[in-house]
Amino acid sequence: MTSLATKVFCRAERICRHLPVMLNTFLVFSITGEVSYLVLVEAPLEASLKKTAWSSWWKAVHLIAQYFMLGNICWNALLFLKTSPSIKGVFLGEGMGQGWRYCYTCEAHTPPRCSHCYDCKVCVLRRDHHCVFFGQCVGFQNYRYFLSCLLFMWSGLLYATLMNAEVFIVILKEGVTVHSILLLLIPWIMLVSGQVSARAFAFAFIADTCVVGFLLVSAFFFFHIFLMIRGQTTREWYSSRRPYNLGLLRNLQHNLGHYWYICWLCPLIPSPMPGDGIHFEVTGSLEPTR
Repeated sequence: MTSLATKVFCRAERICRHLPVMLNTFLVFSITGEVSYLVLVEAPLEASLKKTAWSSWWKAVHLIAQYFMLGNICWNALLFLKTSPSIKGVFLGEGMGQGWRYCYTCEAHTPPRCSHCYDCKVCVLRRDHHCVFFGQCVGFQNYRYFLSCLLFMWSGLLYATLMNAEVFIVILKEGVTVHSILLLLIPWIMLVSGQVSARAFAFAFIADTCVVGFLLVSAFFFFHIFLMIRGQTTREWYSSRRPYNLGLLRNLQHNLGHYWYICWLCPLIPSPMPGDGIHFEVTGSLEPTR
């Protein structure tokens, strides 16, 4: 009985671990489908322009732009998940120097900026944080894909929010009423209570998701840009000391690779990292000031 309960618990744990990834995938493709519908069916708004050559080019440009962003989001997310940031299979050397620690869980000496993740159950090189949306740690090897994915999620949600502006206009065209406000704030309740159609609910829900998602991703994205400029990780940002700050250009290079200025365009562009995630150039004291 205990063995069966353990197996059920382990299986439920694995399913729950993948739920955020599945939810993110569903939302990304739902938003893309809704915006594609707006481009192909609803736009342009003027009836006289719907069948013109200008309209065809306008739709083509919009579709190319949005699927370019979708492709980058999916490919960067896939490479992020497939690239392990852990110390598994990495030769750490003797492991006795300034900033090195001993991990009693992994039973190994770990380099500076490396720490143990109790969700991944392993130490991660230059660990930034454990991303609950992907179910994996952000570290030295996969930081480029994480940041590029954030960049295209931010730009994609900004684009989707602008495209959904017409949805908000349609909902509020009769004035700011209780019905319109409730449809925007709690579309699920309005659908279940029969106050709106499934089509109106779908548009309102996705429009709300675009706005909320854009605000959340903006906060994450610009926070990580701020950290990258300062040469810090999420675990180091609260400290006034910045011993790994090498200046703007070298910080970009050490986070995104040698070709940082172009690698964000496509995850397939090679951009080798200048370091190994074990040894770091230090420009200040590693010890806290008294």
